[in-house]
Amino acid sequence: MENEFTLKVNENIELIQSANGLTFGTDAYLLAAFAKGGAKKTCADLGSGTGIIPLLCASKNKFPKIFALEIQPSFVSIISKNAEINGYVDKIFPTASDVREIRSASLGGEVDVVTANPPYMKVNSGKRNEHDEKFIARHEVCGDICDFCAAAARILKHGGNFYTVWRPDRLCDLIAALRECRLEPKLITFVHATPESQPSMVLVRSKKGAASGCTVTRPLFLHDSRDDAANNKLSRDAEQIYATCSFESFN
Repeated sequence: MENEFTLKVNENIELIQSANGLTFGTDAYLLAAFAKGGAKKTCADLGSGTGIIPLLCASKNKFPKIFALEIQPSFVSIISKNAEINGYVDKIFPTASDVREIRSASLGGEVDVVTANPPYMKVNSGKRNEHDEKFIARHEVCGDICDFCAAAARILKHGGNFYTVWRPDRLCDLIAALRECRLEPKLITFVHATPESQPSMVLVRSKKGAASGCTVTRPLFLHDSRDDAANNKLSRDAEQIYATCSFESFN
């Protein structure tokens, strides 16, 4: 397509993106790192966009099979191209799917893990994007947080994990939606640019059918100071996460 371009991003991934859609960012990388895989586990990524989260997980062999579920046909095509040019056609399976309608039967059964970087903004909030692709990616046009949580609950096995990244100011909405769907929050990490700044995002792992009880980790500071942030110098924690695409050393 005319408005597509390619960048090399983390893990040496060649990533085709759309100029009219959202580009790869910190939230997607941290979510991929936050998700814990397994040699026999299957994963589904809701609202997959360009497929970056499945690509990052595939590059680290986190899952042998990852469904990349996306409602926009143009992005389903991009996911297919990205899987092909990076050599993951046997691991990543692009699927045209509406989170409000997805069922486990269409995936061949329930999955072990679900990831989601859902739209953060309500439909009537913020400036409307010129392009529908970006508007749908940023705003809850094709499903709100309740729809994403309900979709995760429908396709997860009992005891399966749902990993999501979200806005801290809407954390109450996320937790309410998770519990409504019998997804119990088990691990929460707030992410800050620097120790002086308010959190810019929150990572949450919830488990289907689990008892109540949640751990809030120490905060993740991406930079040790404002000067480091200005110079894009990562903290030791962030460096380790980016080096391994994992939170094992942090948690």
